[in-house]
Amino acid sequence: MSPPDFTLETFQNEYLPVGGREVNAILTVTSAVAADPRTAPADAAEIVIIDCSGSMGGSKIVEAKQATAVALDAIRDGVAFAVVEGTGTAAEVYPGHGRLATASRGTIQEAKRAVRRLEAHDGTAIGTWLRLARQIFGTGRATLRHAILLTDGHNGEGSGKLEEAIGLCKGVFTCDCRGVGTGWNPSELRKIATALLGSLDIVPEPSGLAADFGAMMTAAMGKDVADVLLRVRTPQHARVRFVKQTAPVADDLTGRRVDAGPQASDYPTGAWGQESRDYHLCVEIDSAPVGEEMLAARVSLVCSSPSGPEVLGQGLIKARWTEDEELSTRINDRVAHALGQTELAEVIQVGLAARKAGDQETATAKLGRAVALAHESGNEDTARLLAKVVDVVDPVTGTVRPKTRVSDVDEMTLDVRSSKTVRKDPDGSQPGG
Repeated sequence: MSPPDFTLETFQNEYLPVGGREVNAILTVTSAVAADPRTAPADAAEIVIIDCSGSMGGSKIVEAKQATAVALDAIRDGVAFAVVEGTGTAAEVYPGHGRLATASRGTIQEAKRAVRRLEAHDGTAIGTWLRLARQIFGTGRATLRHAILLTDGHNGEGSGKLEEAIGLCKGVFTCDCRGVGTGWNPSELRKIATALLGSLDIVPEPSGLAADFGAMMTAAMGKDVADVLLRVRTPQHARVRFVKQTAPVADDLTGRRVDAGPQASDYPTGAWGQESRDYHLCVEIDSAPVGEEMLAARVSLVCSSPSGPEVLGQGLIKARWTEDEELSTRINDRVAHALGQTELAEVIQVGLAARKAGDQETATAKLGRAVALAHESGNEDTARLLAKVVDVVDPVTGTVRPKTRVSDVDEMTLDVRSSKTVRKDPDGSQPGG
């Protein structure tokens, strides 16, 4: 098998003012790999976890079963898979006995028949669903392990149970989370999606589940490299302040740091297909005399292989001190854009929290700032979502008025999708997503 095709580009202004200590850089990682459905199946396993609690009655359970069938049809032959029913407990719908099946025309049809028999009943204990998925994944040897989790309600487990289950699943599998309707808790699913390196989204109407499930499984089938790490090695006079993904979704990786030796740390990025992502690296470095140049960090992409860790790409982050203010105050366009996108996600979250707390003054100020940032960066999708929550008077200055009436769907959609960002190419354009 040929080595994965990755590139790593760095964007920064390496010039620091006299006494300056903070170095910022954007790392653009691009992968040209993509699984081909016509070739031998990748070393992959898939589990679909369906909420079958009592609140899923009516059209929700009907559409959830249809969506699961669509997802199953998207699984490539030879991929290991299972289906889990989530209620106040967790049960394996197919194949049963705590194991994985191998996808084929016959097994997929059997699984779809088993799914059709599901009914809505009982409560919601999401932690138990995750634990069972972890157990089932453990019976196979796949390195690409991915789950889809759907719910429509709040977790009913005791304090700390969900967090404990999430901790057990970290590093075992990735998980895309979906909430249908507006009766679920975004913060609960955000915890899962963030820790398990997956996506989070709302499906306002049950009728939208099938298309969403199909898209998620198709994307999963396009992954062909598992467990890629971003390795940051710093000299003794430097230390990492944070590592954040800034595109296509804002996500703070700092807390996922794993020690990789003296002055080195690894940050998991999950599985990759044919795609590109941006990361913001901030390094604090001891100041040096004017004219001196130092290495602030050496960045590598690393993945495991049968022969041991394999380096997929490398980049250098430098620092150089100058008395020239024009040089030291020049902010790299990529860095400036990333800072704006990160702030955009943050002010939306703060603004919505203030709105729920009845603090209209803070909510208006923060959501107004979000409108200005979305306009400035060309994030049209977020701008449209904001316009459903506030009346926009002037998008340039961020002047807004609070709406007297906002639907639960619009508010929750803005909350859930606040972390979705737009890219900025080196030529200054914003291609989106």
